[in-house]
Amino acid sequence: MNLINVENVTKAYGPKPLLDAVSLGLDEGDRVGVVGRNGGGKSTLVEILARAAEPDEGRVTHARGLRLGYLTQRDAFTDGATVRDVVLGDRPEHEWAGDLRVREILGGLLDFLDRPAGPGGPPRPALDTPLAGMSGGERRRVALARLLVPETDLVVLDEPTNHLDLEAIDWLARHLRSRRGALLVVTHDRWFLDEVTDRTWEVVDGRVERYEGGYSAYVLAKAERDRIAAATEAKRQNLLRKELAWLRRGPQARTSKPKFRLDAAQALIADEPPPRDAVELTRFATARLGKTVFDIEDATVEVAGTALFEHLTWRLGPGDRIGLVGVNGSGKSTLLRLLDGAVTASAGRVVRGRTVQLAHLSQNLEELDPARRVLESVEEIKHRITVGKREWTASQLLERLGFRGDRQWTPIGDLSGGERRRLQLLRLLMGEPNVLLLDEPTNDLDIETLTEVEDLLDGWPGTLVVVSHDRYFLERVTDHVVALLGDGRVSMLPGGVEEYLRRRAEGTAPTRNIAVAGTPAPAAASGGAAPKPAGKGGGQDWKARKELDRLERRLDKLAKQEAELHERLAEHAADYERLQELDGRLKEIQAEAARVEEEWLMLAEDVG
Repeated sequence: MNLINVENVTKAYGPKPLLDAVSLGLDEGDRVGVVGRNGGGKSTLVEILARAAEPDEGRVTHARGLRLGYLTQRDAFTDGATVRDVVLGDRPEHEWAGDLRVREILGGLLDFLDRPAGPGGPPRPALDTPLAGMSGGERRRVALARLLVPETDLVVLDEPTNHLDLEAIDWLARHLRSRRGALLVVTHDRWFLDEVTDRTWEVVDGRVERYEGGYSAYVLAKAERDRIAAATEAKRQNLLRKELAWLRRGPQARTSKPKFRLDAAQALIADEPPPRDAVELTRFATARLGKTVFDIEDATVEVAGTALFEHLTWRLGPGDRIGLVGVNGSGKSTLLRLLDGAVTASAGRVVRGRTVQLAHLSQNLEELDPARRVLESVEEIKHRITVGKREWTASQLLERLGFRGDRQWTPIGDLSGGERRRLQLLRLLMGEPNVLLLDEPTNDLDIETLTEVEDLLDGWPGTLVVVSHDRYFLERVTDHVVALLGDGRVSMLPGGVEEYLRRRAEGTAPTRNIAVAGTPAPAAASGGAAPKPAGKGGGQDWKARKELDRLERRLDKLAKQEAELHERLAEHAADYERLQELDGRLKEIQAEAARVEEEWLMLAEDVG
């Protein structure tokens, strides 16, 4: 059944129309993702489809009695409202409390209400918590709950993952997959698009191009169109093919899904190299940084009198590319500030390499002179830099990140939040740092810009630490994932984001402080061997305990071997053949360590 029909719709907010004679339809059961550049008309399209805005020309028709839920980018609530007011309204408790679907939504999105409100506050039922004073992420969860509780035929979501953490995004994706009815979603979160959609609309130059399949299929289809239209081989060397190659070689969880035709994909990427040359980048990074980047040893960090980290030991080496995950409030941003010196340890020490040139992209937009022109603000740092094997001018890099033509001469005061974010990142890169800390770098960036940023980072030789709720970006630009799980330590996750979500769902805390990038954690930090899981009683699990001890000894041995290899890589930075040999051995040891760690975790769960 047709739910919404759009005929020859045109909409403009200036001389150039955002939508130009667009005709399309949305049917029952459709699950559509909308992509395109910021300012290209995505939100305008969904506003018109939801009848939140009227077209200048054309007609929008809704099916009779259509039940539509619409989430906008801004979460607006009445003054003094409580969670109960917003989500449940006047519904009697016996009505919604007996509805399993409603209880699952409340439990999945409003679990933060179970946390204490603060010392000295009067006790109140969780749903009577006022919205005043809530964070952006908490308000987003409330808005989503308000939208999802009623039964609807169509859910329209405009940037639903904004301000959400990895766990909330994962829950929302699973809920939408199981939810009946049609779905229309605008988001730059490519992992989320792949999880919840099976069709893609691209809003470009006033048109809406339609593709079958989620984001991965869209990348393939778009690459095929470009390949067919290309007149030369040079045209074939584009970012879409590079990203497609990564998708195909990426995490098994992604490649095992039949999202696009593998034969066609293989034909496109047959001669496409990996996104990053790990050996080459390590050689460059070591030459620029030396052996030591950051060594955090037995550090304690206090915030407002409370110890956020205790006996923290962590090492960052040259060329490490680390994704940092953890629940809100676990200390991710504080850890980055510890590295950049804005926060000091109350105990222990933080050793910083003498050659470190650090740049930190924080969540707060740096104050820039609003009267300054975009290009001028970049060229005042440097006129040209070398990324990988290519030299770029400031103007060329600005164009890559979406500042085309006259936009480079726009006053900074006239830029949107997303444009300021891009400018801030580019200014940092123009300083040619060798250590880069990125705190939520994907905020307000569209997919096309994200692929450009990823491509720039592919050729950037240095140490990289990324905090992001964008799972796709995190997996795309980093080689390892570590987590803050609330125990004051940094834990290595061989299974990446998937392992983090599994641990959080199971409520399992890390049992050992695993060193990052092959550096063994000193006994002072890890307490020696990992604590033994509580037994089931009797002595029936003594064999399992013995096996755990063996695996722990093997992990310690592998960690030492990995640390030695990193040192040898630094020593042979100028010997390319030797680097390749050592890198191959390093990958073997890392793969074995991941396998042994997984064995240890599974056995520990059985014994516990």
